[in-house]
Amino acid sequence: MIPSRPVPEGGVAGGGACVGEGHTALGWYRVVTIRRVPPLDLRSLVGSDDEEQDIIPEDLPAPTGKYKLKYEQYKTEMKEGYKQYSQKKSEKTKSNITHQRSPRNKIDKQCSTQSTEASEDDLTTLDRKALLQHGYVSSPRHAQHSSRKSDAETVAAEKKKQTVAEQMMIDHLSRAVISDPEQNLNIEKQGTAHTHPDSKRPPLRLRKRTLHETKIRTHSTLTENVLSHKVQFDSRIISRNGRDACRDLIGFFFTNDQSLTIYEYRQFGKNRTNVLPFIPKNIYSHQCGRRKGKQYQLGDFYIGGTLTFLSSDHSNLPQSIKENILLRLRITNIDQIALDSVKTTSMAHEEDIIIQETKDRLAFKGIQDTLKEKLQKRGVRILMGLGKYFQQLDKEGCGFLNKADFKQALKVFHLEVSEKDFESSWIILIANGNSKDKVDYGEFRRAIIGEMNEYRKSFVRKVFMKLDFNKTGVVPIINIRKCYCAKKHPQVISGHSTEEEIKSSFLETLKDASGKSDKVSYGEFEDYYEGLSLGIVDDEDFVNILRTPWGI
Repeated sequence: MIPSRPVPEGGVAGGGACVGEGHTALGWYRVVTIRRVPPLDLRSLVGSDDEEQDIIPEDLPAPTGKYKLKYEQYKTEMKEGYKQYSQKKSEKTKSNITHQRSPRNKIDKQCSTQSTEASEDDLTTLDRKALLQHGYVSSPRHAQHSSRKSDAETVAAEKKKQTVAEQMMIDHLSRAVISDPEQNLNIEKQGTAHTHPDSKRPPLRLRKRTLHETKIRTHSTLTENVLSHKVQFDSRIISRNGRDACRDLIGFFFTNDQSLTIYEYRQFGKNRTNVLPFIPKNIYSHQCGRRKGKQYQLGDFYIGGTLTFLSSDHSNLPQSIKENILLRLRITNIDQIALDSVKTTSMAHEEDIIIQETKDRLAFKGIQDTLKEKLQKRGVRILMGLGKYFQQLDKEGCGFLNKADFKQALKVFHLEVSEKDFESSWIILIANGNSKDKVDYGEFRRAIIGEMNEYRKSFVRKVFMKLDFNKTGVVPIINIRKCYCAKKHPQVISGHSTEEEIKSSFLETLKDASGKSDKVSYGEFEDYYEGLSLGIVDDEDFVNILRTPWGI
């Protein structure tokens, strides 16, 4: 037997075990001896409270003046920091209490700092809240996102125009002669002449009919080549009724016979559309203005031009439009390429604009320039107030007022117009209207104050159509609150105002002029942005005011 090789104690931590090895005939073996180790006394390692004083040596030298100075500086800094923290916390608590008690005072203060000339112009609270919307002009623009959205809108607009043009061609070039009721009369006449009365034949509606058996002719001899000489244009109804003002109308003027037709494009959801005739193809003439009774010609079609029709001549018009004597359409866009190509061939037939019309426009322009400075910062309040005031004066609800009513309205809203200018404008409006002593107050306001161009108005209509998804012409305030987003307002980004404050200031201006506290009509919505438009020169700045909060 070979003696074992013992392993010294301490091979295991704490000396708790020892190991030995040996050898026998059967093989190697290992012996492990485990010894019990008493538990450690933690108090002996840590020490008692009485022994803590002995940890610091007695012969430790005292701190030098350098370290004493650093300690004093550190102590002073900590005290100052805690003092500042306490002051900020108390101010924040105080501001929260002030905000909960009087948020309107905070808004008025911010509005007054934004407009440096507020005291000189004597702006009201409503004016200051409306001027907050001008802040979107300086908000950052996302060029890539805007260009992508505009490209998609352009493609959708072109697709819509193509759909309407195809439907117009189908309506005027094809006629279902096989199922035409007139054919039944012709066949019956021929059948009675050649058949015996006692012969039994199936009813006419059950007979098989083929195209070569037709005996009638189409009413017109239009061809695709004749209809191709046309000018396509977009138009809208001039109305304060939101349902009518937001109708999507596309018209065509044909140069071969000076006729025109207008279609309405309807969108149902994302994939369903419908194109219906709104004004049937015919030759029409002006129903009011200096050209009353004169036939429409190519020179009458331009962006901003107005087309007038007698509502009684069109039985298929909606009832809301039939309530008015005249149907007024404003041309919002036109196919300029087609217009230029047609002008070269029919220039001889085009009539120059009457000189008197130019004089009328210059007379109105002079009055508008006089009032523009007064309306620049008060436009929202005055225009929304005028619309409400006119409705109150219109007891009959016909939309017309007399001379005294208009004078009174201008006096109430401090819109000083000289007697000479007022009389000249009144004569023009009477000559252009259909009444001898009354004028449509929409026409009066557009003539005296002016209106935004069609490019701006197209975005206003787009926003309202987004809000009025039920097509009722009236939008609940709760829908406006849900859709209006003030996150990108400069004052919200800088932290000077909250999103709720900007949103509340916008809604309060709408509620102030609204006839109903919980709903806003299209006319009131249009008046609001009409007033904002007076103080903004650049079209893109105005569009940015609409794009940013509404996401269009």
